[in-house]
Amino acid sequence: MTPAPWPQHGERWAQSLLEHRQRLGMAPAPLKASGSVVRMVGLVLEAVGFQASIGQRCAIEGPEGRLYDAEVVGFSSNRLLLMAASDIQGLAPGARVTPTGRATEAAVGPALLGRVIDATGRPLDGLGPIRAETQHVPLAGRPINPMERAPIRTPLDVGVRCINALFSVGQGQRMGLFAGSGVGKSVLLGMMARYTSADVIVVGLIGERGREVKEFIDQILGPEGRARAVVVAAPADAPALLRLRGAALATAIAEYFRDQGRQVLLLMDSLTRYAMAQREIALAVGEPPATKGYPPSVFARLPTLVERTGNGSVGQGGITAFYTVLTEGDDQQDPIADSARAILDGHIVLSRSLAEQGHYPAIDIEASISRVMPDIVPKEQLQALHQFKQLYSRYQRNQDLINVGAYAAGADPLLDKAISLQGAMRDFLQQDMYTPVSFEASRQALLQLINAT
Repeated sequence: MTPAPWPQHGERWAQSLLEHRQRLGMAPAPLKASGSVVRMVGLVLEAVGFQASIGQRCAIEGPEGRLYDAEVVGFSSNRLLLMAASDIQGLAPGARVTPTGRATEAAVGPALLGRVIDATGRPLDGLGPIRAETQHVPLAGRPINPMERAPIRTPLDVGVRCINALFSVGQGQRMGLFAGSGVGKSVLLGMMARYTSADVIVVGLIGERGREVKEFIDQILGPEGRARAVVVAAPADAPALLRLRGAALATAIAEYFRDQGRQVLLLMDSLTRYAMAQREIALAVGEPPATKGYPPSVFARLPTLVERTGNGSVGQGGITAFYTVLTEGDDQQDPIADSARAILDGHIVLSRSLAEQGHYPAIDIEASISRVMPDIVPKEQLQALHQFKQLYSRYQRNQDLINVGAYAAGADPLLDKAISLQGAMRDFLQQDMYTPVSFEASRQALLQLINAT
């Protein structure tokens, strides 16, 4: 039933809503019974007079007929709790709210390759609208039966010698990149995006500084990486709802290419900002905080997002995902970091002390691990890895004695070998950001170093 129009601009409002639905990629539909905004507390709008389900999108009419996009995030008695996906400056009590009748969807298709879009799917790169054929899929994705997933058996070349050789990543694996600020995580992500053997790269820049978006695309990703990449940007000044949608949109795009049989590399920076966006929404609707200010829904959302990646059914493609996790003050026991370690298939830790020494990539090999590596690499590479870690660890434990000259050669044969190979090991762990190293070359370099006399 079409509601009675407002006397001043009812026809214009109906036409605006129709155009708004078309911009959001929604099919035309009869207008639903509408309600109105009666209260705003913090970031949450309270509306009455209509019914809608959790996750459903609504259109709010503001001053001069302007329409705002919002989503139902909760309810209390007969009141619906809405979160706006845009700035709502100037919105007044009594603003008309109409449900669009559908949950949030994502427009996906091959035309997205090489493009930069925001969390709503609109282009940010100035290259015009994305006109090629696309299809719409639910932003929430669809669960995969774990018994139908293809196993992880094939390594993925990421172009970084240290990762290829010591923390080999399998096609369909989910890895965490744990780092504080300013230790080179963006550069490492850019290296993997440029040099990976994956067919498609999807980059989700979630909650980061707006300045970093253009820098990452132009300077770090570069033309080589951008040509086969889709970048979804939802910077820090975007509403919390859009930051959540940005992560979900990047994942939905990766799922589309996986279902087409492609091998996809998903780089999401960062999982922590995604969790913070969910915390903002949860606290705003009244959910009590549990662990260091994070409500329980945050820890429920993380595995829901991560489990959407990985291999599809046998015969389909796979999504290999890297999620950056910000460790505030380099605290590895941060609740988000601790939760991420439990749900991911491995983690790579970047060390601030190594970065301060000019050691890049600043990977702490003692704190990092790939849980699927035993299933995807030959036995001799695993043996070489264990020997490399033993030598590296032995040298680190005795570095102070060596530096002051208190260690006498011959007292520990393993330490003697570690000292003799220290220069070669340091060179092995470091790599110029513009010089890729293939998986096979990385493996051979490791074997050659360990077998050196």
